[in-house]
Amino acid sequence: MLEHFAEELRLARAGAGLSQGALAEALSYSAALVAKVETGERRPSLDFARRSDTVFGGDGRFERIQRRISRETVVPWFRDWPGIEAEATALRSFEPLCVPGLLQTEGYARALLSSGGLFAPDEIEQQVMTRLDRQGVLTRDRPPLFTAVMDEHVLRRRIGDAEVMGEQLRHLVKVGSTLPRVRIQVVPLSVGAYPGINGPFVIATPPHGEDVVYQEGQLHGQVVDRAEHVRQMVEVWESIRGEALSQQQSLDLIAEVAETWT
Repeated sequence: MLEHFAEELRLARAGAGLSQGALAEALSYSAALVAKVETGERRPSLDFARRSDTVFGGDGRFERIQRRISRETVVPWFRDWPGIEAEATALRSFEPLCVPGLLQTEGYARALLSSGGLFAPDEIEQQVMTRLDRQGVLTRDRPPLFTAVMDEHVLRRRIGDAEVMGEQLRHLVKVGSTLPRVRIQVVPLSVGAYPGINGPFVIATPPHGEDVVYQEGQLHGQVVDRAEHVRQMVEVWESIRGEALSQQQSLDLIAEVAETWT
């Protein structure tokens, strides 16, 4: 699909009689980036694809190809989830270890993926861009109701440096304060033991049909739609939510902790 995007871009540019420099100017991107996209050396972002559709009147063609590229660049066992996530009318996420992917800043995501030396530099960049592209689900015309609950440890665990952490926590406050369909809550350290300690998960409500659950492990993740399992996870979710601070209390706590990272 990456080669397909590159070919379609070259053909569209040639058909319009544009040089790479002229196209770059029309897209508000650098000529060097356009050249790399046309040779398949650089994966186009969702924004790049949308701007290409605007310039060439592609009827969403470039965006559709870009979204398929994103599915190819994520790890294999994660491929089913982005489609479910993108179509969901509601998402309920719990994270005891790190900021949920839909709320991560670029710096935080890069620092997280760089740890441990598991990915090559180009793979890290692909994963970062894929993660950032997914976040468009929160700002689309009809976004899902997204409720993210995280453990207070997430706010205090250093990922990257202090600047990265401060930026990430301020981003959480901004998103939680400005996006009306985003709810961010924190389970305070004072709670002690509670069901969420067992691991992260997301419950997605599709436009039609029953809820599905995504659970991620060290080596693989799985999408589960078995009714009994989903029901149990909804009970776990309700138990976790009952331990969390309110939205405003949570944002106040996040803002307070952000100051400690300056």
